[in-house]
Amino acid sequence: MSEKRVVITGLGTVNPIGSNVPDYEAALKLGKCGITKITKFDVSDYTTKIAATLKDDVDLSLHFDKKELRRYSRFVMLAVVAATEAVKDSGLDVEKEADQIGVEIGSGIGGIEILEQTCKTLAESGPSRVGPFTVPMMIPDMAAGLVSIRTGAKGPNSASVTACASGTHSMGNAYRIIQRGDAVAMIAGGSEACVTPVGLASFCAARSLSQNEDPLTACRPFDGARDGFVMGEGAGVLVFEEYEHAKARGATIYAEVIGFGSSGDSYHITAPAPEGEGGSRAFAKALKDAGINPSDIDYINAHGTSTILNDKNETAAIKKIMGDDAYKVAISSTKSMTGHLLGAAGAIEIVAGCLAIRDSFVPPTINYNTVDPDCDLNYTPNEAVDKNIDVMVSNSFGFGGHNAVIAIKKV
Repeated sequence: MSEKRVVITGLGTVNPIGSNVPDYEAALKLGKCGITKITKFDVSDYTTKIAATLKDDVDLSLHFDKKELRRYSRFVMLAVVAATEAVKDSGLDVEKEADQIGVEIGSGIGGIEILEQTCKTLAESGPSRVGPFTVPMMIPDMAAGLVSIRTGAKGPNSASVTACASGTHSMGNAYRIIQRGDAVAMIAGGSEACVTPVGLASFCAARSLSQNEDPLTACRPFDGARDGFVMGEGAGVLVFEEYEHAKARGATIYAEVIGFGSSGDSYHITAPAPEGEGGSRAFAKALKDAGINPSDIDYINAHGTSTILNDKNETAAIKKIMGDDAYKVAISSTKSMTGHLLGAAGAIEIVAGCLAIRDSFVPPTINYNTVDPDCDLNYTPNEAVDKNIDVMVSNSFGFGGHNAVIAIKKV
């Protein structure tokens, strides 16, 4: 049985530089920074005092009633907001084919704020005061669960939890599900909301975060002065659909999903394998799956976290697979603008890729000012560039050595 072709027909996002897809694209083109000082809790004793959080125009009460606002964790609600936009954008009639439409939405951490609040309640008031919805509010799969409930999608339903690769693994799984004919469409992506006291403190303790107190310059992927990543929150959700199904209903097609590759470093729980060995294998698998050569790639949305090790090793991985073509391809890290959305990062970056293909531009890597000899490729510094893009690749690498790479192309 031949594999089905898979296309992307709907986009949705809520993130630090855009509360919807049009706002997100406008911000990407302008090189807008969504990082600010943290004001939602006291960070005076923290080594990092900044994060990329959602703007005030994101009003969750427009999507949930008062009871739901108390019952659902933030990452779950953000997933619903993004999924609602994506399904509406796709024009897909979910109710009509409910059992053939599934959901795959990942999260690296899930409802950490619920765990924090519950631990406080338990310590102060005892077990009888712990709420009955604590577990469903906290577990990472609940984003996929609630999106299924809200949209009516009754097909395959699951969630990948692979740290910063969660969103990309979820999209890769959705791609495979449709390829083999187990669904005609999948609502896929990632969601994260862990800018909380424990979330921030944990990454501070791991010495992973930038300690630059200037929000506008703190996240600087591939720059010689980079000193760590910046936490972000938000969601990206896309509608993946079987090509003939999309074509038959006259859907708008943003791009075709052509390849997916994944691998494990088998090296360290937080540090990437030297020379990006694991990431390079995932990259190679994605290209082989897509049936393309390195010279066919027009744009790479890099994992590009702004950490010393990631950016150096990702650059090495790209060089290993692409050879001389590594110096010709356009690369950028949109995390320089959005911060690092962890389990949602890959999803909003594929949304960016779809927009880049449709509207022929490469988003910039902002805050790039100091050359690092170990990072010597074209990272599209500081300003977006007009460029026709036929093939785009997105890299996602996560703690635990989880690597996922996805490739899309213009139809």
